[in-house]
Amino acid sequence: MANSYIRFDWAMKRLLRNKANFNVLEGLLTTLLKENIHIQKLLESESNQEEEFDKYNRVDMLAENDKGELFLVEIQNNNEYAYFQRMLFGTSKLVTEYINRGEGYEKVRKVYSINIVYFSLGHGKDYVYHGKTEFKGIHKGDILELTPFQKQTFKADTVSQLYPEYYILKVNDFNSVAKSPLEEWIYYLNTGEIPDNATAPGLDKAREQLKLDKMSKEELKAYYRHLDNIVILKSNIFTEREEGRVEGRAEGEKSKQLEIARNLKRMGLSTADTCKATGLSAEEVERL
Repeated sequence: MANSYIRFDWAMKRLLRNKANFNVLEGLLTTLLKENIHIQKLLESESNQEEEFDKYNRVDMLAENDKGELFLVEIQNNNEYAYFQRMLFGTSKLVTEYINRGEGYEKVRKVYSINIVYFSLGHGKDYVYHGKTEFKGIHKGDILELTPFQKQTFKADTVSQLYPEYYILKVNDFNSVAKSPLEEWIYYLNTGEIPDNATAPGLDKAREQLKLDKMSKEELKAYYRHLDNIVILKSNIFTEREEGRVEGRAEGEKSKQLEIARNLKRMGLSTADTCKATGLSAEEVERL
């Protein structure tokens, strides 16, 4: 099982744009949204770099289902501090781009933003998050609802169904045994491995279509370079974090030393004795 399948982030970039392979992505969306999703076509999306900056580049796939709803699927390996705003920008761009000039606002299309992130995004204990828009009364605490006419006109039951919805899959935070279809998908997204007993929609197709032995020598060479870049990226992120912790501890120790030195000076201790007690230089003590 191990290392016999292509990682999903690479497959998104190179293989899943092929209509013959749509069923893999459809399986992920079906599992996540708990409804049958059938991709009709790929819509226009950002171009994707494949060379030098491949390890930092995001991969977008934009699709629509048979209800005309739009799906923005994005994979991000690189840590980006403003990623939440980037998600908002992506959905906002879709909303405005896919409405014809002169059409009424009732033609605004539903957008789902599916974000597969291979870094620590925000602070939370879960590995899958879902976000939607609701309007809550500040006095009564009730949720603002659609009128019967609006429900009939917009084919929606709640206000939140009219607004973009966001899913964040923090795949690196999953370290358990896969016990559900979604967890089977998260496990594959994290490890690139598909358990033999996995039954989640789309993973059976991934077994057939995303095998390493189906790749040419050139494709394998590029793929392994991609894996090396991911390892380097993770190593850089880990190193930066550790250096930050070390620097933070050092700055904390320095702050304690300076505070002790201030107190010693207030007590009338000489500069020389203060230096001996704190380990600070005479110049540092004199500046206090």
